[in-house]
Amino acid sequence: MRGLFVVFIFFVEVAVAKEINICETCEVSDAKTAVALANPFDTLVFKAGMYTCENLEIRKPLTIVGQLGAILNGNMKGYVLKLFADSINIIGLKIINAGRSYTKDYAAIYSFRANHFLIENNIVVDPFFGLLIEKSKHGIIRNNIVYGTSVKEDETGNGIHAWHCSNLQIYGNEVYNMRDGIYLEFVDDSEIKKNHTHDNIRYGLHFMFSNHDQYLNNRFERNGAGVAVMFSKFIVMKENQFVNNWGPASYGLLLKEIYDAEVIDNEFTENTMAVFIDGTTRINYSGNVFKRNGWAIKVSGGCYANRIYGNDFLGNSFDVSYNSKMNDNTFDGNYWGDYTGYDLNKDGVGDVPYRPVKLFSYIVNKTPETIILLRSLFVDIMNFSERVSPVFTPDNLVDQSPSMQSFK
Repeated sequence: MRGLFVVFIFFVEVAVAKEINICETCEVSDAKTAVALANPFDTLVFKAGMYTCENLEIRKPLTIVGQLGAILNGNMKGYVLKLFADSINIIGLKIINAGRSYTKDYAAIYSFRANHFLIENNIVVDPFFGLLIEKSKHGIIRNNIVYGTSVKEDETGNGIHAWHCSNLQIYGNEVYNMRDGIYLEFVDDSEIKKNHTHDNIRYGLHFMFSNHDQYLNNRFERNGAGVAVMFSKFIVMKENQFVNNWGPASYGLLLKEIYDAEVIDNEFTENTMAVFIDGTTRINYSGNVFKRNGWAIKVSGGCYANRIYGNDFLGNSFDVSYNSKMNDNTFDGNYWGDYTGYDLNKDGVGDVPYRPVKLFSYIVNKTPETIILLRSLFVDIMNFSERVSPVFTPDNLVDQSPSMQSFK
């Protein structure tokens, strides 16, 4: 009977939830008063206009909606919205003038221990941090635009930043001109999908100590570096695009101390280093396209039991680069654009094994200045001789069944 009474009270609360309009000529004309007057599960509707909103704390479940032209102005005083309760929805607002600080992580929207939240269709203009989510679970961050104007790392924070969270869904957002587009640390069991992060100063996506996550159909373009993945396990990265991430130390995808992951059906186009791996174990790379990169895959030390199969390598300066003669990884059934072997029995598999590591890549690792000789005849002769009789490159790094046709 007591349980039925509690359920009855809950439905009564929901049934009497009301809508409060906020505008210059409305009964309620400012954000702070509207939140104070609202009961749990009420909806606050901001009509077109500019509203002062400095460090506004929300400690009850509310839906806050902005109509076209509704702007919350933080006046550079710190946070704009601070979410401290479950079941808060922030929809359709334009947020400007969040504060900036070198000692505090001011954000346009800050969430702390606020579960089952929704942040959707908002525009955040030139914040320090855009959306800062801490110790929150079961949240949706969807179809927001976050952008800044800074040109140096120490002038800005990250567009979407999550720390110690789980079960987040980060979908369809666009983030640009921030430090990192999306930054995740200690974020588990989450999905990052169909986001476009571009022209960010450091990384398009940066995540550390985050396990059992999926990164699907995202586009990382013209960032200082595309994606950095560190100290994580059980990761799926599928159908993403890593495009035009150029720079002296730039890459499409950096994997460091990663275990038991899948890198599947991604496109790496015109990056300095498409994939740089360091200390990775049991990673499967399959169905990826590496096109016109400087280095397609650059392998550093401590990489074991990785499988690279069924990928396309097209027009890269170096398809595979190693910094040692040791190899514990498997290359099998890939398409290599500069493979010159033959297929006498017409089964689609080359009859001559292919060695993807060129001697010159080994030399460039030791002496980067030699890169100016890349297209010289001397280098071609040197690479050919090493391929015939390997001395410096890993002698067991061979694709025994190279594909005669690309997979895409």
